Amino acid sequence: MNCKKVTFDDIAQYTNFSKTTISRYFNNPDSLTSKNQEIIAQALIDLNYRQNKVAKILANGRSEFIGVIVPNLYLHYYSEILNQILSSYERFGYKFLVFAGNSNEAIERRCIQELLAYNIEGMIVLSHTISSGELASYGIPIVTIEREDEYTSSVNTDNYMGGVQAASLLGKCHCDILIHINVDVPEAVPAHGRIQGFLDACIEHGLPHELILRDLGDSYAANREALWKIAVYLNEKYEGKRKGIFLANDTYANIFLNRLIRLHGFLPEDYRIIGFDNSPISEEAVIPTSTVGQQIDKIAKTAVEMLVEQISEQKRGKRSGSRKPIHTVITPVLIKRDTTDVVE
Repeated sequence: MNCKKVTFDDIAQYTNFSKTTISRYFNNPDSLTSKNQEIIAQALIDLNYRQNKVAKILANGRSEFIGVIVPNLYLHYYSEILNQILSSYERFGYKFLVFAGNSNEAIERRCIQELLAYNIEGMIVLSHTISSGELASYGIPIVTIEREDEYTSSVNTDNYMGGVQAASLLGKCHCDILIHINVDVPEAVPAHGRIQGFLDACIEHGLPHELILRDLGDSYAANREALWKIAVYLNEKYEGKRKGIFLANDTYANIFLNRLIRLHGFLPEDYRIIGFDNSPISEEAVIPTSTVGQQIDKIAKTAVEMLVEQISEQKRGKRSGSRKPIHTVITPVLIKRDTTDVVE
């Protein structure tokens, strides 16, 4: 095997092109004809060329890195959307540096400083602790997903519609009482729409309902403990009544389903359950769970496309932050599975 470092001179000599043409292939390939691109690409294979990425970063100041900050990875939604974001490498060629902030403001600020030290070209933020105003102040392209977004471009699900869809489905199940279990989401956060949509649909259609909004913890173990207590409470308060339970996400729905099965040995006939997200756990649960499906693949694709466009604009000399934030809303899709049976 030839271990000699291959230079632009070597490639130019092999192809009979100038060094300038070879440089254009790496830095502005669209300026070359398809035929010449193919000739150079084949030469790189023949010569066993390996590009020095560090040298390229030092030469042009472009790291090709995008930073991603998520609150955690135990909630299935975040792990699935991260998976979709990472898959965009094949299309755009950007690499991703990922941090989990664990809902800790100090940790997330350190994460951002670490990312900036790597000269990232942009950032996708799903965590909630740092305001969009502060994020915008960093002066780099940023897109947020499902969080407060006054000063940043964003991609969100139509959470209000999702809340309406969940309440409407449970209403068709002829439930005696509809219950939404969530944290007390601030109005500025898009997910608050799930609460408001559920509430408005119940009031409009005269459906008896209860909101259970409380701290459910920041770990799987804490979620499990909190939802166990809620399951016991609902069993006692609404014994003998058909209960329609709308949980804020599929992870909560799966935990709640498992708690009921542990409590009774089976899923009681007087429970109907729907989650939110359509993350893989909803279909893989011991009883496949109905859910309001966020189009996670579309959300991730749109977020990366928006960020890449911002990066391109910055390279063309348009200062980040000079454009008005763009907010894209994706329609949710209701998915009916085994935990809701509609009685027409």
